[in-house]
Amino acid sequence: MILLHLAVAALYALAAWALWPAPSPAAPAAGRRTDWLPRLLPAALLLHGWLAWNDIVTPEGLDVSFANAVSVVAMLVALVALLSGLLRTLPAIGTIALPVAALAVLVPVAFARPHEYPFADKPLLAAHVAVALVSYAFFVVAALQALILMGLEKRLHRRLPDPGRDSLPPLLTLERFLFRLVTTGFVLLTLTLGSGMLFSEQLFGRPVVFNHKSVWSVLGWLTFGGLLWGRWRYGWRGRVALRWILAGTLFVFLAYLGSKFVLEVLLGR
Repeated sequence: MILLHLAVAALYALAAWALWPAPSPAAPAAGRRTDWLPRLLPAALLLHGWLAWNDIVTPEGLDVSFANAVSVVAMLVALVALLSGLLRTLPAIGTIALPVAALAVLVPVAFARPHEYPFADKPLLAAHVAVALVSYAFFVVAALQALILMGLEKRLHRRLPDPGRDSLPPLLTLERFLFRLVTTGFVLLTLTLGSGMLFSEQLFGRPVVFNHKSVWSVLGWLTFGGLLWGRWRYGWRGRVALRWILAGTLFVFLAYLGSKFVLEVLLGR
């Protein structure tokens, strides 16, 4: 099983290399490398998904430890980037997300710490966790795109040359697609919070449990909700909108992965 994790990491690394810019725009190797991507990345994602399923679905319950959560979120980020077409329009996203996925698939091997939920026989609980992880993936991809757009805008304002600029869609087109990612993530996060309240009432007898996870989740939801409202009402865009996206993604990250990291890695609980 360890060798399979290493093989998936190697596939992600090769896919990232295929997206890496050529030394010069005229380098003929660039085209040949990107032709490998449709074979390398789907193979990596399929094998990663199979490994994640075996790591998470156990006879004792759902193992949603920090290591497995990091692995699954990284896989979903790569999947969203592939299916959305961003790897073609903004290959720089792949050069960031795919090396991270290559490292993340090794985390369950290096830092295995089982954390089973005893209610894994309830499909709604599994759906709640799945929707939460997918929403996080959408926000991470949106944050990566926001960082790249901020860099492009900065170069544009400073009138600096950008060798790949001619192959990119207009910034307004990229920004509209960015808000589609944010909207999808916000809808999924809303479903996550709603279903979380349902399960909280079933497990703890009250719809809201005030802990780090719930506080950061609500802050993230309010941030993205405020951003979408400001976009609709006042037409927010540019750096203001991009900063809101980065802040909301940070809150969402702290809500789940950040809390798990503190509890399981730093505190050992």
